[in-house]
Amino acid sequence: MMEKIISCNGIAICTENVGNPEDPPILLIMGAMSSLDWWDEDFCSALAAEGRYVIRYDHRDLGKSVVYEPGTSNYTITDLADDAIHVLDAYALEKAHVVGMSMGGMVGQILAVRNPERVQSLTLIASSVFGTEQEKLPPMDQKILDHHGKGSSLDWSDRDAVISYLAGGWRTLAGSKPFEKERMYRLAGREMNRARQLQSRFNHALLGGGEEFYDRMGEIAVPAVVIHGTEDPALPFEHGKALARAIPHSQLISLEGSGHELHRTDWDTIIASIVKTSSLIENNR
Repeated sequence: MMEKIISCNGIAICTENVGNPEDPPILLIMGAMSSLDWWDEDFCSALAAEGRYVIRYDHRDLGKSVVYEPGTSNYTITDLADDAIHVLDAYALEKAHVVGMSMGGMVGQILAVRNPERVQSLTLIASSVFGTEQEKLPPMDQKILDHHGKGSSLDWSDRDAVISYLAGGWRTLAGSKPFEKERMYRLAGREMNRARQLQSRFNHALLGGGEEFYDRMGEIAVPAVVIHGTEDPALPFEHGKALARAIPHSQLISLEGSGHELHRTDWDTIIASIVKTSSLIENNR
């Protein structure tokens, strides 16, 4: 994949791309506390092989993008949506097919409401409704919060311990499908190698803003697909069902036995859905 560091208003965002720039663009937006590395390079390459130009990027406080002092709050979720627009601008893309994972799916919802002219289609993976209804849905499993709580006592200079912690975080998010230990440890190692300051990831826990876009999913007019694991411990399956109900004419695809993850056994289903959804637009151009 080709790396490209972009800058807007002094904010550096690290991006990577693969595929033919003449193909329909896919913008991948990862979730909270997760660098671009967790869009597995093999996943991106497989999507590009389907005739798509794939771009992934690090949110602020992750990877090689701008980082701030741990424990500080310097931006809102709306600012993260602005970052996505800046990525499109840096690649001279008028619009793109947006694929968001977890919090990235909420960023995608903001984009589709606020910047509908920049979003061609929307694929929301393991995400939830952006708004007050989320408070009525089942909460996150306590084991996930307990795991992240261990970060405060972790020796961040101990490479093996940090990689085990990062990979272990994905274990707490897994469903009943076999945990992909080797792949998770490999991706955790890559994230550690790239990160400017790993502890800054926890600033995402302080993320706020975007209230003006709460409960406005009914305004989303682009083709939308909601993909959700039936055993998601972070945002239980009810979140996916609620999101599909909230977006007009959206489709819900359930991943049986999957958790809050991009399990390799689900890649074919996810990629086929992204290609099909984006083709609805491309075939009518």
